[in-house]
Amino acid sequence: MAMTMTQKILAAHAGLNAVVAGQLVEANLDLALANDITAPVAIGEFEKAGAERVCDCDKICLVMDHFAPNKDIKAACQIKRSREFAIRNRLTHFYDVGRMGIEHALLPEQGLVGAGDCIIGADSHTCTYGALGAFSTGVGSTDLAAAMITGKAWFKIPAAINFELTGSLPAYVTGKDLILHIIGLIGVDGALYKSMEFTGDGIKSLSMDDRFTVCNMAIEAGAKNGIFPVDESTLDYMKNRFKREPKIFTADKDAEYEKTITIDLSALRPTVAFPHLPENTKTEWDDIPVHQVVIGSCTNGRISDLRQAAEIFKGRTVHKNVRAIVIPATQEIYLQAVQEGLVETFIRAGAIVSTPTCGPCLGGHMGILADGERCVSTTNRNFVGRMGHISSEIYLASPYVAAASAVAGRLATPAEVIE
Repeated sequence: MAMTMTQKILAAHAGLNAVVAGQLVEANLDLALANDITAPVAIGEFEKAGAERVCDCDKICLVMDHFAPNKDIKAACQIKRSREFAIRNRLTHFYDVGRMGIEHALLPEQGLVGAGDCIIGADSHTCTYGALGAFSTGVGSTDLAAAMITGKAWFKIPAAINFELTGSLPAYVTGKDLILHIIGLIGVDGALYKSMEFTGDGIKSLSMDDRFTVCNMAIEAGAKNGIFPVDESTLDYMKNRFKREPKIFTADKDAEYEKTITIDLSALRPTVAFPHLPENTKTEWDDIPVHQVVIGSCTNGRISDLRQAAEIFKGRTVHKNVRAIVIPATQEIYLQAVQEGLVETFIRAGAIVSTPTCGPCLGGHMGILADGERCVSTTNRNFVGRMGHISSEIYLASPYVAAASAVAGRLATPAEVIE
């Protein structure tokens, strides 16, 4: 029976020879993840169920990233509860201030996820790890609690959409522009409970950071997961990182897809998602003044993202009416940015650099918006009130566009400030 990549991974973890779309399976998990917001809820359900110990202390990962360092008393108490649970259960993978990072950048960096894995996380952007050829998806905290007890999770096998990529990205166009283009094309429910599977010769021109960004935002099209095939770039990234033997799955040549959408990467342009949905994408716009720019998050806080922003900021100054906030996604990325001189570039340009945190992405801290303010952000959601006041506006963009907008004081493309 012909299967897609996702179907093969789920079949293997369910101990089955084959599966079909719509089938319910119980699959063994390689990792279960929660953060400082979702972990306390899962811990509560874990305790209600009468469980005393997690199923495997190596397969549960808790990352304190949303409100860390503690932004207030409630955040401090949430993190304290998570920390005590980790100590009590002797969890191998607990990350807090000093070791922390934004979870979906941290786990691949630390080699905790890799090709062929089956991963769940109590965070919707867990689908990021599909960039490594893994099946990964977000779940609720109750499902996470069950996984901590049993090491398993139930799934309905998803049907798939094939995105065939051709060509290569032009200058100043990134994986963020690609996924925004796709969401603009199919809509926020265009891949509802589907697997977004990427194929084609164009994949080889995408960096791993591009692929992480694309899979990170698969959920913004309603997808169950996003996934790329394993190639030399994937294996090179996992080398000396991934702690286990990678398992490489490939889609059958006659795998069934609901449809195939072909995208010529060379035809893409800098793309921005206007308020208040990621599908509201544009490549042209009138003069739109902005008040804040955020460069970071689990979508675009990796070293290549910071390099792109620094390229624009170098020798230029943040507009006097703009607050520019740069957030490296992990401590390792932060250190590398320091060593490469990127942090100095940001500071000399008039931006600030934060410790790794989700912070402003979900309206947590480090950059909350006031009424009527506009923010150009490299994050993944621009819903009403997402980053602060309900009358504020969020424009989702790549690091290139975000940095250019900070310099121009208005929504701008790199070409407008480089001229």
